[in-house]
This record gives sequence, structure tokens and C-alpha cells, in this order.
Amino acid sequence: MRALIVGIGVLMGCLFSLMLGAQPKQAPGTDTATIVFSAADFYQAVSEHHPIVRQASLLTDEAKQAVLQARGAFDPKLFSAYDRKEFGQSLYYSKWQSGVTIPVLPGGIDLKMTYDQNYGQYLNPEDNVPSSGLAALGVRVPIGQGLLIDARRNALRQAQLAINLAEADRLKLINKTLYDAAKTYWEWYLAHQQYRLIREGYLVADVRFQGLRQRALLGDVATIDTTEALITVQDRLVQFQQAQVDLQNARLRLTVFVWKSDERTGTPQPLDIPHTVVPQVVSLDLVHESVLQQLLQRASEQHPELLKLTTKGRQLALEERFQRSLVQPQIALQASLLSRTPQAGVGYDWTSYYAFRPDNHKISLELNFPLFLRKERGKLRQIQVKTQQLALEQQQTGRMIANDVQAAWNEVKALEKQLAVQQQTVVNQRTLLQAEQQKFELGESSLFLVNSRESKLIDLQLKLEELRTKHQKAIAALWYIAGTRLG
Repeated sequence: MRALIVGIGVLMGCLFSLMLGAQPKQAPGTDTATIVFSAADFYQAVSEHHPIVRQASLLTDEAKQAVLQARGAFDPKLFSAYDRKEFGQSLYYSKWQSGVTIPVLPGGIDLKMTYDQNYGQYLNPEDNVPSSGLAALGVRVPIGQGLLIDARRNALRQAQLAINLAEADRLKLINKTLYDAAKTYWEWYLAHQQYRLIREGYLVADVRFQGLRQRALLGDVATIDTTEALITVQDRLVQFQQAQVDLQNARLRLTVFVWKSDERTGTPQPLDIPHTVVPQVVSLDLVHESVLQQLLQRASEQHPELLKLTTKGRQLALEERFQRSLVQPQIALQASLLSRTPQAGVGYDWTSYYAFRPDNHKISLELNFPLFLRKERGKLRQIQVKTQQLALEQQQTGRMIANDVQAAWNEVKALEKQLAVQQQTVVNQRTLLQAEQQKFELGESSLFLVNSRESKLIDLQLKLEELRTKHQKAIAALWYIAGTRLG
């Protein structure tokens, strides 16, 4: 009888140690050495190596190439045109003009240099040039429409502003990727904690069953008690097996975000997460009120959606300025200095007498002005309406973002209160279970009550981990809604 009492004491001590969190030496599904993969390290790895994050950086590069294309409108251009006509045995004309056009960015001015060499029996007298050819150096200056801004400069500045749009899209895509990664990480954390708690509950039930079976063989307890203990073991074994599957699947989902860069090529390569890697332990870190004010201020200044709307507003302002210029009449002045005609048989001397002189020139003036300006006025008014719509959208978006940040903050604070209550509830339930264990040892309680207290404790611990997971997800959502990078 003394040996039986000692055996019961050893059994109860083992049960107490397991329920208080002690790890068994040999347990199914456990590893002797584990590596903690913290959330901060995970966020850093995603930020540095994930393909979508690296793809986001290409958005800005693409916008910069659009700027380069717009600058192409100001590239100097070489041109050459040759026109010749022969009929019968007569050369009617042979005309050849070559030159270069150089746009000047600040004022929409075009510089033009040409060289003409024309001859023929029936050449238009206007095209007659000296036998050595005629060179001209000219300029085209818009006086009315196009003086302050034209289509080329408008396209260039629109492309430059598009870089800001691309940068906002880049931030939005990175923030979304990190937010999705954060949710997946904490789902992995929850699956791991559920696996750990259910495994511990299964081991406790199995140890109790083994002890009761030995006592039943000695005739100390009824055989029916072993049946009840076996049912508990079998029920928790099913839960344990499902928890194993859930943990494996959660780990697989996490691998979508875990990459490394090839040292030789820099290409992202996927990584697997071994079962020895576990998530970090979570403690209740309160988010202070000052964080809310910082996030609201940052959201009003740097939120990707607001940045995009601000940039679109600048683009519309630039477009309105361009459309206003189209209401002005088109007046263009062209002037060219011509090379002095040399004497027959004498070539050009560009450094002295035969250089360009003011008395040899060409001047032209172009005027074009629609009488009713319906097209121009309609387009201008359309841009003004779009500007008003954008201003209203910007106000509404700013208000919605501020409200969403506040709502996310309320969710975080509510979960913090729930966590504090749930942690105390777990402590109280553990105390209640310990008392029930002691009463069971003294023969004043039943195995059913012990199992009930124990199952309730496991359920409360699982709920506590679910609240911790929700809290971490809510923090990630708070940062994401505020348009701020997590990590």
C-alpha cells in the first residue's frame, strides 16, 4: 500500500509539471533544438529579398524611362531631302537640302541650320542658289501660344510627375506585401501555439491514462475510470493530429514570403522553413497614445493614396496651364541668316567676308487662331471640372484614412484589454485545476471534473493565443492602414 501511495504521488507530480508548462524529455513531434525566427527578422527578409518587393522598385525605374522618352522630343534631329526630275534628255531640277534642328528647352525655341544645293533647267527661281550651295542659320520663336509652355514641355513635366505616382504605387505594393506577410507569420504563430498546447494536453491525458491503468490492475480504482481516461486520450490525439497538419500548412504558407538572393546572379530563390524553426514568444506590449498621433500625422503627409492624389492634382494644374496657352493665338516668328553669295568660281570663306551677314536673311511670320475656340475652351473647362472632382476626392480620402486609422487603433486597444483579462482568466483556471488535482488525490473529486477543468484550461489558453494573434494582426493592420511600412 505504501508503494501504491508513492506511485500515485509520482504520477500526480508528473501531471502537475506538465500542466504548469514543463516540457517532457521525450515527446512526439518535438525537437531537442529549435531556432527562433522573430517577426523583425522575417519582415527584414521580406523587405530585402521578396520578388514582389523587388518588382515594386521597378515601377520607379519604368517611370524614369518614360521621362527619358519625353526628353527625346528635345533631341537634335538631322534631316536630308533629295528631289530630282529628268524628262527625256533634260534635267528639270535637282534639289538637295540637309540640316539639323536643335530644340531649346526653356522657351520652346527651335534652332535650325540648313544647306541647300539646287540646279536644273526648269528649277523654280525661288530655289536658285549659288553653284557652291546656300547655307542658312535660323531660329523659330513662338510669340503667343507655346511661348511659356507647349506640348513637348507639358509631356516632359507630366512624365516627371509620374515618377511620384510610381513611387506611391511602389510604397503601396511594398506595404501590402509586408501586411500579407505579417498576417501569415502570426497565423503560423497561432498554429504553432495550438500545436504546442494540444500536444501538452495529449501528453497529460496519456500519462494519466497509463497511471490509472496501473492502479486499475492493482484494484485501486474502477476499470471504468480507465475507459474515461482513454476516451480523453483518443479525443486529444485526434486534435493533436489535426494541429500537426495545421502547423505544416501554416509553415508552407509562410514559405511564400521567405526568399534569399543568389550570391552570383542576385535572383531571388525560395527557401523552405525546417520544422526546427519556431516563431517568437509574444508578450503584451502596449501601444502608446503617442503612436496614434504619429501615425495620423504620417498618414496625412505620406500615405500612398494621398500622395497619388496630390501628384494627380499637380498634373491637372500643369495640364490646365497648357490648355490655357492653347486659347492664345498661334504666332511664330522665323528668321534665318543666309550665307553671302560668292563670286563665280570662288568658294566660301566662313571666317571672313563670306560669313553670315545681316543683309542676307529670310523672315517669316505665321498666325493661326480659331474664331470660336470651342475645342480649346471645352478642354480647359473639362480640366477645371476634373480638378474640382479631385479636390473633393482628396478631402474624402483623407477623412476616410484618418477614420480607418482611428478604427484600427480602437481595435488594438480593445484587444489589449481583452488580453489582460484573458491572461488573468488563464491564471485563475490553472489555480482551479491545481485545486481540483489536490482534491482528486485526496479522493474528494472525480476524474471527470479533473478532465473538465483541464480541458477548460486548454481552451482558455488557446483563446489567449488567438487574442495574441489578433492583437499582432491588428497592429500590422494599423500600420498598413496608415500607409506606413511595417517592421
